[in-house]
Amino acid sequence: MPKTSARTSLAMALIALSAAMASACAGDERIEQTSAVAAAPPSVQLGPRPHYLVEDMDEGALKDRLLACAEGPFRRTEFSIGHRGACLQFPEHTRESYEAAARMGAGIVECDVTFTKDRRLVCRHAQCDLHTTTNILAIPELAAKCSEPFTPADPEAGTPASARCCTSDITLAEFKRLCGKMDASNPDAATVDEYMNATPDFRTDLYAACGTLLTHAESIALFSSLGVKFTPELKAPEVEMPFEGDYDRAAYAQQMIDEYRAAGVDPASVYAQSFNLDDVLYWLDREPEFGRQAVFLDERVDTPEGYEAAVLGMQELAAEGVKIVAPPLFALVALDEDGEIVPSDYAEAARAAGLDLITWTLERSGPLAGGGGYYYQSVADAIDNDGDAMVVLDVLAQQVGVRGVFSDWPATVTYYASCMGL
Repeated sequence: MPKTSARTSLAMALIALSAAMASACAGDERIEQTSAVAAAPPSVQLGPRPHYLVEDMDEGALKDRLLACAEGPFRRTEFSIGHRGACLQFPEHTRESYEAAARMGAGIVECDVTFTKDRRLVCRHAQCDLHTTTNILAIPELAAKCSEPFTPADPEAGTPASARCCTSDITLAEFKRLCGKMDASNPDAATVDEYMNATPDFRTDLYAACGTLLTHAESIALFSSLGVKFTPELKAPEVEMPFEGDYDRAAYAQQMIDEYRAAGVDPASVYAQSFNLDDVLYWLDREPEFGRQAVFLDERVDTPEGYEAAVLGMQELAAEGVKIVAPPLFALVALDEDGEIVPSDYAEAARAAGLDLITWTLERSGPLAGGGGYYYQSVADAIDNDGDAMVVLDVLAQQVGVRGVFSDWPATVTYYASCMGL
């Protein structure tokens, strides 16, 4: 090789090496940098589970129609909402879980929002769940900062193993040291390892080596690069507010919206959520562009009295400016006198008030042979196989008329929506 060519090749190699080193040192900014030059959103890939569920259905016209769609085409749809990403098999609220949800065709993905000790917003389902969703207890210097240290089970006293580790116990820099794991704990544990290694048998640890935790701002950049919309949920603080003197609920609610404004996100792409109606009313008043499609997550239905009050109060909600309500799916379905699944009184009242509906959470119950537990409680007598998830989904879509369904495995909802042209 001529000397000039060798020098040129060496120079090019050094430039490439420098670029690689700079990329490797990018640290917490790597997601923002990647999103700025991201390729097209990922293609939709559903895997075998949706087809398995359809095959498991009872014979009938719905099964035949869904089987006819087995070869696709499948496409991204806003009817399919990634609940904490794709947390049936990926650690919730991690980059890997979010990317899996987008691959499965979720058109909207959720970041549950809470804050660290230094008031930085991060994606976690609850402020105080780090002991079950991360490896914090395995890092002694961080475990020492937990609100309540790990305490082993005491069989003689009848007390379970416990710990309490909050995002507000640690700084953002410390939070970024953690790995996401499958949400679980062992109440009979005698050691930290036993406490942490408790993933339910219908989930898996195959994709949980070290889930990448994200700030809320990083989730915005990632979702933008994946071509999905945003549904952040402002989580209830589990510390006294105002936090450390002056960080109150309004500042917290505003900070979440401010991060979308700073990223230049179209408000029409954001479905801010809260179980606290005051948060929704705050956004309607102070941030109407975001508030007009804010989602009131309705857990009043967990008691008979609350359910009745919710049904009777739909017009009042609408009068306050709320446009979208989202109860758990059992609140939207019931059984008629023939044992068929039909829309509930709640669903009918919401529609009469002109409210849109979203519901949660499909694919969170494990095997359905036993009636489906919490999410199917209103129709448990009609639930006896995994394929019945598709039957409930069909009622929610075609009779109740929900605009979207949260799922721990978005591929299931994407399959249905693609088949039905939603």
